Amino acid sequence: MLRHIGNRIPGLGQRPSSSAVAQGVFRRLYHERVVDHYNNPRNVGSFDKNDPTVGTGLVGAPACGDVMKLQIKVDEKTGKITDACFKTFGCGSAIAYSSLATEWVKGRTMEEALSIKNTEIAKHLFLPPQKIHCSMLAEDAIRAAKKDYEAKKAKFNENAENASTEKAV
Repeated sequence: MLRHIGNRIPGLGQRPSSSAVAQGVFRRLYHERVVDHYNNPRNVGSFDKNDPTVGTGLVGAPACGDVMKLQIKVDEKTGKITDACFKTFGCGSAIAYSSLATEWVKGRTMEEALSIKNTEIAKHLFLPPQKIHCSMLAEDAIRAAKKDYEAKKAKFNENAENASTEKAV
């Protein structure tokens, strides 16, 4: 009976679409900054991993299954990060913190980028306590990208020295 009456009143008998429900819940539980970075992620993509000016950090969180690939492009003369991009497999929070991390590292030196802490990201995005682990991935990815860049740089310099030594002989 109640179902029958509900169908006569506009909007009562109809079930909202699942995407409308999901978006409504997402907006209620997360701060607008998270929603903005989720709906409009910045710097999505990837660079050529063989480029010696590119460092790649690939990290994952076993607790929730999020995986993040963060890449940085470094100007060799200034040592500053000129560009950054990411690809993330995970929840909305994971996408949001990846997007924010790429924005924050641009224009910084490696040491300045390493000073970015997960607590700063979590505080800026107003992440709920159960999503704090997501912000740790960004910090780990920045470290991993720096390590990869420095390894490539050392290998590139070693190859250049070997080539110049062979020419001299």
